[in-house]
Amino acid sequence: MNNAPFAARRARLCAAMQPGAVAILSTAPEVQRNSDTDYPYRHDSYFYYLTGFTEPDSVLVLVAAHGSTAAQAILFCRQKNVEREIWDGFRHGPEGARATFGFDSAFPIEELDAEMARLLANAPAAYYALGHSATLDMQMKNWLLAVRRQARTGITAPTVAHDLLAMLDEMRLFKDDAEQAVMLRAATISGVAHARAMLASKPGMYEYEIEAELLHEFRRSGAQYPAYTPIVASGANACVLHYNANNTQTRDGDLVLIDAGCELDSYAADITRTYPVNGRFSGPQRVLYELVLASQGAALAVVRPGQKYSDIHDAATRVLAQGMLDLGLLDKHKFGSVDDVIAERAHQQFYMHGTGHWLGLDVHDAGAYRDVTVEGKPSRPLQPGMVLTVEPGIYVRAADGVPEQFWHIGIRIEDDVLVTPGGHAILSAAAPKLADDIEQLMRT
Repeated sequence: MNNAPFAARRARLCAAMQPGAVAILSTAPEVQRNSDTDYPYRHDSYFYYLTGFTEPDSVLVLVAAHGSTAAQAILFCRQKNVEREIWDGFRHGPEGARATFGFDSAFPIEELDAEMARLLANAPAAYYALGHSATLDMQMKNWLLAVRRQARTGITAPTVAHDLLAMLDEMRLFKDDAEQAVMLRAATISGVAHARAMLASKPGMYEYEIEAELLHEFRRSGAQYPAYTPIVASGANACVLHYNANNTQTRDGDLVLIDAGCELDSYAADITRTYPVNGRFSGPQRVLYELVLASQGAALAVVRPGQKYSDIHDAATRVLAQGMLDLGLLDKHKFGSVDDVIAERAHQQFYMHGTGHWLGLDVHDAGAYRDVTVEGKPSRPLQPGMVLTVEPGIYVRAADGVPEQFWHIGIRIEDDVLVTPGGHAILSAAAPKLADDIEQLMRT
Protein backbone atom coordinates (compact mmCIF):
# COMPACT_ATOMS: atom_id res chain seq x y z
CA MET A 1 0.00 0.00 0.00
CA ASN A 2 1.25 3.48 -0.88
CA ASN A 3 1.07 5.43 2.37
CA ALA A 4 2.67 8.59 0.99
CA PRO A 5 -0.60 10.44 0.20
CA PHE A 6 -2.01 9.74 3.67
CA ALA A 7 1.21 10.81 5.40
CA ALA A 8 1.32 13.97 3.30
CA ARG A 9 -2.24 14.87 4.33
CA ARG A 10 -1.43 14.33 8.00
CA ALA A 11 1.64 16.56 7.62
CA ARG A 12 -0.41 19.31 5.94
CA LEU A 13 -2.99 19.19 8.69
CA CYS A 14 -0.37 19.32 11.46
CA ALA A 15 1.29 22.27 9.76
CA ALA A 16 -2.02 24.15 9.79
CA MET A 17 -2.62 23.49 13.48
CA GLN A 18 -1.45 25.59 16.39
CA PRO A 19 2.03 24.43 17.51
CA GLY A 20 1.73 21.71 20.11
CA ALA A 21 -2.03 21.30 19.59
CA VAL A 22 -3.69 17.89 19.52
CA ALA A 23 -6.22 16.61 16.95
CA ILE A 24 -8.47 13.61 17.60
CA LEU A 25 -10.43 11.77 14.91
CA SER A 26 -12.33 8.51 15.37
CA THR A 27 -13.65 6.19 12.70
CA ALA A 28 -17.26 5.03 12.30
CA PRO A 29 -18.69 2.44 14.70
CA GLU A 30 -20.08 -0.90 13.65
CA VAL A 31 -23.89 -0.78 13.50
CA GLN A 32 -26.19 -3.67 14.33
CA ARG A 33 -28.64 -4.59 11.59
CA ASN A 34 -30.73 -7.10 13.46
CA SER A 35 -30.28 -9.89 16.00
CA ASP A 36 -26.59 -10.86 15.84
CA THR A 37 -25.72 -9.37 12.44
CA ASP A 38 -24.26 -5.96 11.58
CA TYR A 39 -24.59 -3.79 8.53
CA PRO A 40 -21.60 -4.14 6.19
CA TYR A 41 -18.92 -2.04 7.80
CA ARG A 42 -17.86 1.22 6.18
CA HIS A 43 -15.16 3.35 7.80
CA ASP A 44 -15.48 7.09 8.34
CA SER A 45 -14.41 9.09 5.29
CA TYR A 46 -12.46 11.73 7.21
CA PHE A 47 -10.60 9.04 9.15
CA TYR A 48 -9.74 7.14 5.97
CA TYR A 49 -8.57 10.34 4.28
CA LEU A 50 -5.84 10.74 6.88
CA THR A 51 -4.98 7.09 7.57
CA GLY A 52 -5.94 4.62 4.83
CA PHE A 53 -6.91 2.37 7.76
CA THR A 54 -10.26 0.59 7.47
CA GLU A 55 -10.75 -1.30 10.74
CA PRO A 56 -13.44 -0.28 13.26
CA ASP A 57 -12.72 0.74 16.85
CA SER A 58 -9.89 3.05 15.77
CA VAL A 59 -8.83 6.57 16.68
CA LEU A 60 -6.17 8.80 15.12
CA VAL A 61 -4.37 11.39 17.25
CA LEU A 62 -2.10 14.03 15.72
CA VAL A 63 0.21 16.23 17.75
CA ALA A 64 1.47 19.30 15.92
CA ALA A 65 5.19 20.12 16.04
CA HIS A 66 6.34 22.62 18.64
CA GLY A 67 9.83 23.88 19.24
CA SER A 68 12.29 21.09 18.52
CA THR A 69 9.62 18.39 18.98
CA ALA A 70 8.47 16.85 15.69
CA ALA A 71 4.82 16.23 14.84
CA GLN A 72 3.40 12.83 15.76
CA ALA A 73 0.77 10.58 14.22
CA ILE A 74 -0.59 8.05 16.70
CA LEU A 75 -3.11 5.28 16.03
CA PHE A 76 -5.28 3.50 18.56
CA CYS A 77 -6.81 0.26 17.24
CA ARG A 78 -7.93 -3.25 18.15
CA GLN A 79 -5.33 -5.65 19.44
CA LYS A 80 -4.39 -8.82 17.63
CA ASN A 81 -6.74 -11.61 18.69
CA VAL A 82 -6.30 -15.02 17.08
CA GLU A 83 -9.66 -16.33 18.25
CA ARG A 84 -11.60 -13.31 16.93
CA GLU A 85 -9.66 -13.42 13.67
CA ILE A 86 -10.91 -16.98 13.14
CA TRP A 87 -14.46 -15.64 13.25
CA ASP A 88 -14.17 -12.11 11.88
CA GLY A 89 -11.00 -11.93 9.81
CA PHE A 90 -7.56 -10.38 9.96
CA ARG A 91 -6.62 -7.58 12.33
CA HIS A 92 -3.45 -5.56 11.98
CA GLY A 93 -3.01 -4.90 15.68
CA PRO A 94 -1.13 -1.81 16.90
CA GLU A 95 2.36 -2.89 15.88
CA GLY A 96 1.24 -4.19 12.49
CA ALA A 97 -0.74 -1.03 11.82
CA ARG A 98 2.20 1.18 12.78
CA ALA A 99 4.54 -0.66 10.43
CA THR A 100 2.09 -1.04 7.54
CA PHE A 101 0.49 2.41 7.57
CA GLY A 102 3.43 4.53 8.68
CA PHE A 103 2.27 5.89 12.02
CA ASP A 104 4.83 7.14 14.50
CA SER A 105 3.34 4.96 17.23
CA ALA A 106 0.28 2.83 17.89
CA PHE A 107 -1.54 1.60 20.99
CA PRO A 108 -4.43 -0.75 21.81
CA ILE A 109 -7.76 1.06 21.77
CA GLU A 110 -8.21 0.11 25.44
CA GLU A 111 -5.37 2.52 26.32
CA LEU A 112 -7.01 5.53 24.68
CA ASP A 113 -8.28 7.20 27.86
CA ALA A 114 -4.97 6.97 29.70
CA GLU A 115 -2.93 8.15 26.72
CA MET A 116 -5.25 11.06 25.91
CA ALA A 117 -4.87 12.44 29.43
CA ARG A 118 -1.12 12.43 28.78
CA LEU A 119 -1.26 13.80 25.23
CA LEU A 120 -3.61 16.67 26.09
CA ALA A 121 -1.50 17.78 29.05
CA ASN A 122 -0.13 21.30 28.35
CA ALA A 123 -1.53 21.26 24.79
CA PRO A 124 -2.71 24.79 23.90
CA ALA A 125 -5.66 23.66 21.78
CA ALA A 126 -7.69 20.62 20.76
CA TYR A 127 -9.04 19.93 17.28
CA TYR A 128 -11.93 17.48 16.89
CA ALA A 129 -15.35 17.08 15.28
CA LEU A 130 -17.26 19.53 17.44
CA GLY A 131 -20.79 18.36 18.09
CA HIS A 132 -20.74 15.54 15.54
CA SER A 133 -20.58 12.64 18.00
CA ALA A 134 -22.11 12.53 21.47
CA THR A 135 -19.68 9.75 22.33
CA LEU A 136 -16.61 11.79 21.36
CA ASP A 137 -17.97 14.90 23.07
CA MET A 138 -18.32 12.93 26.30
CA GLN A 139 -14.85 11.43 25.88
CA MET A 140 -13.35 14.89 25.38
CA LYS A 141 -15.11 16.10 28.53
CA ASN A 142 -13.66 13.23 30.54
CA TRP A 143 -10.14 13.66 29.08
CA LEU A 144 -10.13 17.36 29.86
CA LEU A 145 -11.34 16.67 33.41
CA ALA A 146 -8.48 14.20 33.85
CA VAL A 147 -5.97 16.84 32.72
CA ARG A 148 -7.47 19.56 34.92
CA ARG A 149 -7.12 17.35 37.97
CA GLN A 150 -3.38 17.79 37.55
CA ALA A 151 -3.55 21.58 37.79
CA ARG A 152 -1.73 21.68 41.16
CA THR A 153 1.31 20.14 39.49
CA GLY A 154 1.41 22.94 36.92
CA ILE A 155 -0.20 20.98 34.07
CA THR A 156 -2.77 22.85 31.99
CA ALA A 157 -5.58 21.65 29.74
CA PRO A 158 -6.31 23.02 26.25
CA THR A 159 -8.19 26.31 26.47
CA VAL A 160 -9.33 26.44 22.84
CA ALA A 161 -11.30 23.95 20.72
CA HIS A 162 -11.37 24.02 16.91
CA ASP A 163 -13.66 22.19 14.49
CA LEU A 164 -11.37 19.67 12.83
CA LEU A 165 -13.86 18.75 10.11
CA ALA A 166 -13.99 22.30 8.75
CA MET A 167 -10.24 22.12 8.11
CA LEU A 168 -10.51 18.68 6.52
CA ASP A 169 -13.44 19.74 4.34
CA GLU A 170 -11.25 22.29 2.59
CA MET A 171 -8.46 19.76 2.14
CA ARG A 172 -10.79 17.07 0.78
CA LEU A 173 -12.26 19.45 -1.79
CA PHE A 174 -9.06 19.32 -3.85
CA LYS A 175 -8.21 15.84 -5.14
CA ASP A 176 -4.56 14.90 -5.53
CA ASP A 177 -3.21 12.74 -8.35
CA ALA A 178 -3.81 9.50 -6.45
CA GLU A 179 -7.42 10.41 -5.74
CA GLN A 180 -8.04 11.49 -9.33
CA ALA A 181 -6.76 8.15 -10.63
CA VAL A 182 -9.07 6.17 -8.34
CA MET A 183 -12.04 8.35 -9.23
CA LEU A 184 -11.40 7.93 -12.95
CA ARG A 185 -11.36 4.17 -12.50
CA ALA A 186 -14.54 4.25 -10.38
CA ALA A 187 -16.32 6.36 -12.98
CA THR A 188 -15.14 4.09 -15.80
CA ILE A 189 -16.39 0.96 -14.05
CA SER A 190 -19.69 2.71 -13.42
CA GLY A 191 -19.96 3.90 -17.01
CA VAL A 192 -19.41 0.39 -18.33
CA ALA A 193 -22.08 -0.82 -15.90
CA HIS A 194 -24.56 1.69 -17.33
CA ALA A 195 -23.79 0.43 -20.83
CA ARG A 196 -24.27 -3.15 -19.66
CA ALA A 197 -27.67 -2.24 -18.19
CA MET A 198 -28.74 -0.65 -21.47
CA LEU A 199 -27.68 -3.73 -23.42
CA ALA A 200 -29.56 -6.07 -21.10
CA SER A 201 -32.79 -4.05 -20.98
CA LYS A 202 -35.95 -5.33 -22.62
CA PRO A 203 -39.59 -4.34 -22.15
CA GLY A 204 -41.15 -6.45 -19.43
CA MET A 205 -38.02 -6.67 -17.28
CA TYR A 206 -38.35 -5.58 -13.69
CA GLU A 207 -36.31 -2.64 -12.53
CA TYR A 208 -34.48 -4.86 -10.04
CA GLU A 209 -33.34 -7.12 -12.89
CA ILE A 210 -31.69 -4.11 -14.51
CA GLU A 211 -30.23 -3.12 -11.15
CA ALA A 212 -28.66 -6.59 -10.91
CA GLU A 213 -26.74 -5.94 -14.13
CA LEU A 214 -25.22 -2.81 -12.57
CA LEU A 215 -24.25 -4.55 -9.34
CA HIS A 216 -22.74 -7.46 -11.24
CA GLU A 217 -20.51 -5.15 -13.27
CA PHE A 218 -19.46 -3.15 -10.22
CA ARG A 219 -18.30 -6.20 -8.32
CA ARG A 220 -16.89 -8.02 -11.35
CA SER A 221 -14.65 -5.04 -12.01
CA GLY A 222 -13.29 -4.85 -8.47
CA ALA A 223 -15.49 -2.17 -6.90
CA GLN A 224 -16.30 -3.00 -3.30
CA TYR A 225 -19.82 -1.56 -3.09
CA PRO A 226 -22.37 0.62 -4.82
CA ALA A 227 -21.64 4.17 -3.67
CA TYR A 228 -25.33 4.61 -2.81
CA THR A 229 -28.59 2.73 -3.34
CA PRO A 230 -29.06 2.64 -7.14
CA ILE A 231 -32.07 4.35 -8.68
CA VAL A 232 -33.60 2.34 -11.52
CA ALA A 233 -36.77 4.23 -12.36
CA SER A 234 -38.97 3.36 -15.33
CA GLY A 235 -41.85 5.38 -16.71
CA ALA A 236 -43.45 7.75 -14.22
CA ASN A 237 -41.10 6.53 -11.48
CA ALA A 238 -38.39 8.66 -13.09
CA CYS A 239 -40.30 11.75 -11.95
CA VAL A 240 -39.58 10.77 -8.32
CA LEU A 241 -36.11 12.16 -7.66
CA HIS A 242 -35.02 9.68 -4.99
CA TYR A 243 -37.02 6.67 -6.14
CA ASN A 244 -35.21 3.45 -5.22
CA ALA A 245 -37.87 0.76 -4.72
CA ASN A 246 -36.75 -0.65 -8.11
CA ASN A 247 -39.64 -3.14 -8.19
CA THR A 248 -41.78 -2.01 -11.14
CA GLN A 249 -42.08 -4.00 -14.36
CA THR A 250 -40.97 -1.95 -17.36
CA ARG A 251 -43.33 -1.42 -20.26
CA ASP A 252 -42.69 -1.03 -23.98
CA GLY A 253 -42.27 2.70 -24.61
CA ASP A 254 -40.94 3.51 -21.13
CA LEU A 255 -37.81 5.47 -20.48
CA VAL A 256 -35.54 4.10 -17.77
CA LEU A 257 -33.59 6.54 -15.60
CA ILE A 258 -30.61 4.96 -13.85
CA ASP A 259 -28.71 6.92 -11.22
CA ALA A 260 -25.93 4.63 -10.00
CA GLY A 261 -22.23 4.57 -9.30
CA CYS A 262 -19.78 2.25 -7.63
CA GLU A 263 -17.47 2.82 -4.68
CA LEU A 264 -13.89 1.87 -5.43
CA ASP A 265 -11.23 2.04 -2.71
CA SER A 266 -13.55 4.35 -0.75
CA TYR A 267 -14.15 6.82 -3.62
CA ALA A 268 -17.56 7.27 -5.21
CA ALA A 269 -18.77 7.57 -8.76
CA ASP A 270 -22.19 9.09 -9.48
CA ILE A 271 -23.65 8.78 -12.98
CA THR A 272 -27.16 9.13 -14.36
CA ARG A 273 -28.31 8.02 -17.78
CA THR A 274 -31.80 7.84 -19.26
CA TYR A 275 -32.69 5.57 -22.16
CA PRO A 276 -35.69 3.87 -23.82
CA VAL A 277 -36.20 0.32 -22.56
CA ASN A 278 -37.09 -0.80 -26.10
CA GLY A 279 -34.03 0.91 -27.58
CA ARG A 280 -35.89 3.66 -29.47
CA PHE A 281 -36.74 7.14 -28.25
CA SER A 282 -40.23 8.32 -29.13
CA GLY A 283 -40.59 11.80 -30.65
CA PRO A 284 -41.52 13.55 -27.37
CA GLN A 285 -38.91 11.59 -25.43
CA ARG A 286 -36.14 12.58 -27.83
CA VAL A 287 -37.19 16.25 -27.81
CA LEU A 288 -36.94 16.38 -24.02
CA TYR A 289 -33.78 14.30 -24.00
CA GLU A 290 -32.03 16.65 -26.43
CA LEU A 291 -33.14 19.61 -24.29
CA VAL A 292 -31.56 18.13 -21.16
CA LEU A 293 -28.44 17.20 -23.12
CA ALA A 294 -28.16 20.77 -24.43
CA SER A 295 -28.56 22.13 -20.92
CA GLN A 296 -25.78 19.86 -19.69
CA GLY A 297 -23.59 21.01 -22.57
CA ALA A 298 -24.13 24.62 -21.56
CA ALA A 299 -23.29 23.79 -17.96
CA LEU A 300 -20.14 21.89 -18.88
CA ALA A 301 -18.99 24.80 -21.04
CA VAL A 302 -18.53 26.94 -17.92
CA VAL A 303 -16.66 24.31 -15.88
CA ARG A 304 -13.18 25.80 -15.81
CA PRO A 305 -10.96 27.58 -13.29
CA GLY A 306 -12.21 31.00 -12.26
CA GLN A 307 -15.87 30.40 -13.04
CA LYS A 308 -18.21 30.49 -10.07
CA TYR A 309 -19.76 27.22 -8.94
CA SER A 310 -23.21 28.80 -9.30
CA ASP A 311 -22.52 29.56 -12.99
CA ILE A 312 -23.00 25.84 -13.73
CA HIS A 313 -26.57 25.82 -12.45
CA ASP A 314 -27.37 29.16 -14.03
CA ALA A 315 -26.22 28.01 -17.47
CA ALA A 316 -28.22 24.77 -17.33
CA THR A 317 -31.34 26.47 -16.00
CA ARG A 318 -31.44 29.09 -18.75
CA VAL A 319 -31.37 26.43 -21.48
CA LEU A 320 -34.04 24.38 -19.74
CA ALA A 321 -36.25 27.41 -19.15
CA GLN A 322 -36.10 28.40 -22.82
CA GLY A 323 -36.96 24.85 -23.81
CA MET A 324 -39.93 24.82 -21.45
CA LEU A 325 -41.25 27.94 -23.14
CA ASP A 326 -40.61 26.64 -26.65
CA LEU A 327 -42.28 23.27 -25.97
CA GLY A 328 -45.33 24.71 -24.24
CA LEU A 329 -44.52 23.30 -20.84
CA LEU A 330 -44.69 26.90 -19.63
CA ASP A 331 -47.12 29.48 -20.99
CA LYS A 332 -45.35 32.12 -23.10
CA HIS A 333 -48.22 34.51 -22.48
CA LYS A 334 -47.60 34.31 -18.74
CA PHE A 335 -43.81 34.13 -18.85
CA GLY A 336 -42.50 36.17 -21.72
CA SER A 337 -38.83 35.42 -21.33
CA VAL A 338 -36.29 33.16 -19.68
CA ASP A 339 -35.58 35.89 -17.15
CA ASP A 340 -39.28 35.97 -16.22
CA VAL A 341 -39.34 32.19 -15.80
CA ILE A 342 -36.31 32.22 -13.51
CA ALA A 343 -37.48 35.25 -11.53
CA GLU A 344 -40.81 33.53 -10.84
CA ARG A 345 -39.10 30.16 -10.35
CA ALA A 346 -41.63 28.70 -12.74
CA HIS A 347 -39.06 26.22 -14.07
CA GLN A 348 -39.08 24.47 -10.72
CA GLN A 349 -42.30 22.72 -11.68
CA PHE A 350 -40.16 20.62 -14.03
CA TYR A 351 -36.62 21.16 -12.72
CA MET A 352 -36.47 21.45 -8.97
CA HIS A 353 -32.96 20.40 -7.96
CA GLY A 354 -29.45 21.77 -8.28
CA THR A 355 -27.15 20.96 -11.19
CA GLY A 356 -24.48 19.14 -9.23
CA HIS A 357 -22.45 18.62 -6.09
CA TRP A 358 -18.91 17.86 -4.99
CA LEU A 359 -17.83 14.24 -5.38
CA GLY A 360 -15.13 12.20 -3.66
CA LEU A 361 -15.00 9.91 -0.64
CA ASP A 362 -18.67 10.71 -0.18
CA VAL A 363 -21.22 10.97 -2.98
CA HIS A 364 -22.16 14.42 -1.72
CA ASP A 365 -18.61 15.21 -0.78
CA ALA A 366 -17.08 17.59 1.72
CA GLY A 367 -16.37 21.21 0.86
CA ALA A 368 -18.07 24.61 1.00
CA TYR A 369 -19.99 25.86 -2.02
CA ARG A 370 -19.62 29.49 -0.98
CA ASP A 371 -16.55 31.58 -0.20
CA VAL A 372 -17.08 32.29 3.50
CA THR A 373 -14.02 34.55 3.58
CA VAL A 374 -15.75 37.18 1.42
CA GLU A 375 -18.57 39.45 2.55
CA GLY A 376 -21.90 38.14 1.32
CA LYS A 377 -20.50 34.61 0.95
CA PRO A 378 -20.57 34.49 -2.86
CA SER A 379 -20.40 31.25 -4.80
CA ARG A 380 -16.80 30.09 -4.76
CA PRO A 381 -14.71 30.02 -7.93
CA LEU A 382 -13.78 26.67 -9.43
CA GLN A 383 -10.15 25.57 -9.09
CA PRO A 384 -8.11 22.70 -10.52
CA GLY A 385 -8.47 19.48 -8.53
CA MET A 386 -12.12 19.93 -7.68
CA VAL A 387 -14.42 17.08 -8.75
CA LEU A 388 -18.13 17.63 -9.16
CA THR A 389 -21.19 16.23 -10.87
CA VAL A 390 -23.10 18.06 -13.60
CA GLU A 391 -26.65 16.72 -13.68
CA PRO A 392 -29.52 18.73 -15.16
CA GLY A 393 -32.88 17.05 -15.64
CA ILE A 394 -36.52 17.52 -16.49
CA TYR A 395 -39.47 15.79 -14.82
CA VAL A 396 -42.93 16.17 -16.32
CA ARG A 397 -45.88 15.05 -14.25
CA ALA A 398 -49.44 15.05 -15.46
CA ALA A 399 -50.98 18.47 -14.83
CA ASP A 400 -53.45 20.90 -16.32
CA GLY A 401 -51.87 22.98 -19.04
CA VAL A 402 -49.00 20.55 -19.59
CA PRO A 403 -48.96 18.92 -23.05
CA GLU A 404 -50.06 15.32 -22.58
CA GLN A 405 -47.41 13.97 -24.95
CA PHE A 406 -44.78 14.81 -22.30
CA TRP A 407 -46.59 13.38 -19.28
CA HIS A 408 -44.70 10.93 -17.05
CA ILE A 409 -41.35 11.57 -18.72
CA GLY A 410 -38.40 12.00 -16.36
CA ILE A 411 -34.89 12.55 -17.73
CA ARG A 412 -31.60 13.27 -16.01
CA ILE A 413 -28.08 13.19 -17.46
CA GLU A 414 -25.22 13.24 -14.97
CA ASP A 415 -21.45 13.09 -15.40
CA ASP A 416 -18.49 13.17 -13.04
CA VAL A 417 -16.22 16.08 -13.92
CA LEU A 418 -12.70 17.04 -12.86
CA VAL A 419 -11.70 20.71 -13.01
CA THR A 420 -8.33 20.89 -14.79
CA PRO A 421 -5.93 23.81 -15.28
CA GLY A 422 -7.18 24.23 -18.84
CA GLY A 423 -10.88 23.51 -18.31
CA HIS A 424 -12.34 20.16 -17.32
CA ALA A 425 -12.21 16.42 -17.96
CA ILE A 426 -15.26 14.15 -17.96
CA LEU A 427 -14.37 11.10 -15.88
CA SER A 428 -17.57 9.21 -16.75
CA ALA A 429 -17.21 9.19 -20.54
CA ALA A 430 -17.56 5.38 -20.63
CA ALA A 431 -21.33 5.76 -20.15
CA PRO A 432 -23.09 6.33 -23.51
CA LYS A 433 -24.85 9.68 -23.59
CA LEU A 434 -25.83 10.83 -27.09
CA ALA A 435 -29.28 9.61 -28.11
CA ASP A 436 -28.00 8.12 -31.37
CA ASP A 437 -25.19 6.30 -29.53
CA ILE A 438 -27.64 4.84 -27.04
CA GLU A 439 -29.95 3.60 -29.76
CA GLN A 440 -27.05 2.14 -31.75
CA LEU A 441 -25.74 0.34 -28.66
CA MET A 442 -29.13 -1.14 -27.88
CA ARG A 443 -29.51 -2.43 -31.44
CA THR A 444 -26.40 -4.61 -31.07
